[in-house]
Amino acid sequence: MSDGLPVDQVPNGAVFLDLALRNRFNQIVVDRFSEAELSDWWMTAGCLAQSVWNVQANRPAEQAIADYDLFYFDPDTSWQAEDAMINTVADMFSGLPIRVEIRNQARVPIWYREKFGVEYGAVNAASGGIDRFAYRTTAIGLRKVVGEYRLYAPFGLDAVLDGVIIPNPVLPVRAVYEAKVARWQKIWPDLTVMPWPDSAVELD
Repeated sequence: MSDGLPVDQVPNGAVFLDLALRNRFNQIVVDRFSEAELSDWWMTAGCLAQSVWNVQANRPAEQAIADYDLFYFDPDTSWQAEDAMINTVADMFSGLPIRVEIRNQARVPIWYREKFGVEYGAVNAASGGIDRFAYRTTAIGLRKVVGEYRLYAPFGLDAVLDGVIIPNPVLPVRAVYEAKVARWQKIWPDLTVMPWPDSAVELD
């Protein structure tokens, strides 16, 4: 399990946090979910990066954000356990005009091959899902622990702040990468997209 780092120990962490939390929904979700009794969880993915890009483009910070993702790790991989957590989160955020999605990262290897045609590999922490994002740029987690914001950014924050999308070929999901970045470019045309490497070496 990765505990991440305090924001002030991550290069550009304070700048990133300021931009991400200008989307009030990011702050509400992180603050509220920090009261849940979970030790290993992160808010992650597009809701963070896209808030940054919106602010930089002088748009409302919450504009065009489809959903707000929460990852957690629970060794109980039963559908019933995850469904109970999904229902809990639905109740927790029912008053907000946003969609909050939560997934147990321990369960991802169960369904990933059927959906994407490749093996996902074992996951031992919520951060394992972030490590496998098809794009290094959005591989960022934010959470709050005992009143302190913490960041997990295995590839750093420079790319997201500079609007550069960099592939992460840890899994052979080129089509996923290309489809997602094509959609992003329509919304944030100033993004710079790096191509998926033709000779990518997939990591274990």
